[in-house]
Amino acid sequence: MNSPVILRESRGATCDAPQVKRERGQREVFCGLTSIVWLHRKIQDAFFLVIGSRTCAHLIQSAAGVMIFAEPRFATAIIEERDLAGLADLDNELDRVVGRLLERRPEIRMLFLVGSCPSEVIKLDLKRAAARLNREHMPNVRVLNYSGSGIETTFTQGEDACLTSLVAELPDAGAQKSLLIAGSLPDAVEDQFSRIFRELNIPCAFLPGRKSASLPKIGANSRVLMAQPFLGDTARALTDRGAQVIAAPFPFGAEGTRLWLQAAAEEFGVSSQLFEAVTGPAYRRAEAALAHHRARMEGKRIFFFPDSQLEVPLARFVARELGMVLEEVGTPYLHAQHMAQEMALLPAGTALYEGQDVERQLDRCRALRPDITVCGLGLANPLEAEGLTTKWSIELVFSPVHGFEQAADLAGLFARPLNRRERLAV
Repeated sequence: MNSPVILRESRGATCDAPQVKRERGQREVFCGLTSIVWLHRKIQDAFFLVIGSRTCAHLIQSAAGVMIFAEPRFATAIIEERDLAGLADLDNELDRVVGRLLERRPEIRMLFLVGSCPSEVIKLDLKRAAARLNREHMPNVRVLNYSGSGIETTFTQGEDACLTSLVAELPDAGAQKSLLIAGSLPDAVEDQFSRIFRELNIPCAFLPGRKSASLPKIGANSRVLMAQPFLGDTARALTDRGAQVIAAPFPFGAEGTRLWLQAAAEEFGVSSQLFEAVTGPAYRRAEAALAHHRARMEGKRIFFFPDSQLEVPLARFVARELGMVLEEVGTPYLHAQHMAQEMALLPAGTALYEGQDVERQLDRCRALRPDITVCGLGLANPLEAEGLTTKWSIELVFSPVHGFEQAADLAGLFARPLNRRERLAV
């Protein structure tokens, strides 16, 4: 029996923002363990130990594409049948595994115990385990825990849970007003933003940092600029520490990046002349690079299945900067306050859905037959077999897509499937 579609208004959005329709039904998403694939590369002296099943281990290994000879900064402590049967003390087993890991990898300075569906089903208390292990291994190793379970979450929420656990560890800031960029970014993109903020005379730090010892400070004079739209719990934890979140669109494309930077500049009293001098050349380069893709993509129809929570900012980007037509924009969860400015920039009448009822959405997609469909891996191959052109949404998370310099690369990710389809048709 199909679940009903519920209409609701988005608080914080302007009167021109599209009306949100909410669906509840069968979902098709990865679990939060997938976020380890980019987080273990970002925090260079951290290690992610998943407490889960062999399925968990295979998922991360496949998603990361790590060779068998590599030494990645993640692993899975397998919950065996004897553990499930209560024949082994799981706390003792976990302490033993952690001890062997730290003995083998002495460079580890931060260890995340990552919960999974199996560990949550058997009620393994990883918070207590982390506290116990902290007493044993501090100050050499800080042990934290978070849940990467996919029971009620989507895959990007793994980063949200990870960063939320880090917020409690952030040292208190002094009286100086400072900027915190929340959300993991590729190092090259982080370097670009660091240079821009330095030229704007805005002191800034990033969460997460590249090293566990370089945790940013947070306090009542901290201002937070969200780099990723899926960090609702992280934002809440930061505001609980006294910080204030700056309302802004997200830095996708030339326009989005400029508005994102401008929101910070206004908060810190940067003059319009300095802002234009610092950002103007890069903004114009990005616009020129996007013009080539716009000529190719304008008028093409696009359909977003809910998957990564990047859907609303990406829809704004393809509609306003590439001239594409939004047939439907679905997102797993919609944080109305964080998305208010993004939704206000969407074209009037945009079909915007929160949640998922995959059968209903498949029916609408098949009826519309858009030029390109953005969806998860589980739906892409079947839709390709039906003659639809698809784009894996997870690639938009893995790729460097934020900022001026990456605007054309982001556009290229949408253009590539269409180019491939046309070449195959020749």
